[in-house]
Amino acid sequence: MPLIVKDFSWDENESAVFLTVPLKGVKANKVDIFSSEEYIKVSYPPFIFECLLKSPVDDAQSSANVGNGTVVFKLKKKEPEIWGQLQSDDAGNKEVMRRKREESQTQVQSRQQEAAKAKAEKKREDDRYAINQMMKLEDSEKQRIENIKESERKAATDALERWKDEQRAQAEAHKQHLLEQQREENERKKIEERKKGKKTSIFETGKGAPTRKPGRIEVSHTPRVFPTPVRESQAPMEEEWLRKQAEARKTVELADADLSEEEKNPLWLRDKGNEFFKAGDYQAAVNAYTHAIRLSNQMPGLYSNRAACHLKLRNLIKCIEDCSKALDLLHPPVPQNAASRCKALVRRGTAFCQLEMYIEGLQDYEAALKLDRDNKGLQADAEKIREIIQGTVDR
Repeated sequence: MPLIVKDFSWDENESAVFLTVPLKGVKANKVDIFSSEEYIKVSYPPFIFECLLKSPVDDAQSSANVGNGTVVFKLKKKEPEIWGQLQSDDAGNKEVMRRKREESQTQVQSRQQEAAKAKAEKKREDDRYAINQMMKLEDSEKQRIENIKESERKAATDALERWKDEQRAQAEAHKQHLLEQQREENERKKIEERKKGKKTSIFETGKGAPTRKPGRIEVSHTPRVFPTPVRESQAPMEEEWLRKQAEARKTVELADADLSEEEKNPLWLRDKGNEFFKAGDYQAAVNAYTHAIRLSNQMPGLYSNRAACHLKLRNLIKCIEDCSKALDLLHPPVPQNAASRCKALVRRGTAFCQLEMYIEGLQDYEAALKLDRDNKGLQADAEKIREIIQGTVDR
């Protein structure tokens, strides 16, 4: 039977109560302290101290310090007043003491549950914020890369247009130069004819112009990529431009250079990805679906299947993106694509739940249940998510 501690001391002012309980040589790590608004207990076997306070105190602003062989309580009064006595008049009533002890334990447990729930909610908010920030960073990086590509494309286009303008200007200048030379040559001939006193008109001779015999002349041209004649072109500049174009085409076509005809078929690649998935080789399946999407990016099944692989690999953000793309392509929603939409919704909802974004996950599961109302598995999963959100199960 525990020994009741009676040699405690206390003091008070209008706002606080100071209570000192001796530990009687017991080590501090063996002391169990419990306090609430109306009840205090200090247990250190074989001794025990219980106190039913005269008036309620603010437990959140009160404190207890263990040291120097004592436990010192500083209790903040809820109402400023002088008690005159530490314990309630009902402290000697065992039934009242038992009831107050149970009520205090219930209150403390309730506060602890609320604190745990608030902590879990804050963690979900922090995780959701972190995910949103990560997605913003990814979007910003994608936009930055796209801007760089667009700038490079514009620079290449501008350079090509400048080169064309230079070629046209050079051709026009050369043409004007030839015309000028022709005019000078005609003038020179006219001057020479006048000096020799010869008639320059065929009508003045009484004879007709000489007649040429009919014939056929074969003309062949050197094949050229550029339409300008060789004499007006700048061959080094043309060859440099052609070399860059060939390198760009090689970069784009390199992945397909050694593929067979069936490997260029997105349906064959989809079936190959399905085989990899069944064998448990999820990364190989991702590669097959990705290449199929590159060949045909309007097949929602490819995105949905790749999302299933990402879910297995715990690439949760990529799973959400692929499911969203599949749902965009499964439009308009008709009975024929209901099963496909249901799969995409369940996979995206599962990814949300694994990210602890349970509200978003529940929305996808409820949307899937509207498409497959009799699916017992979906109903059970949706109910479990609701319980997690309500805090009725241990996560």
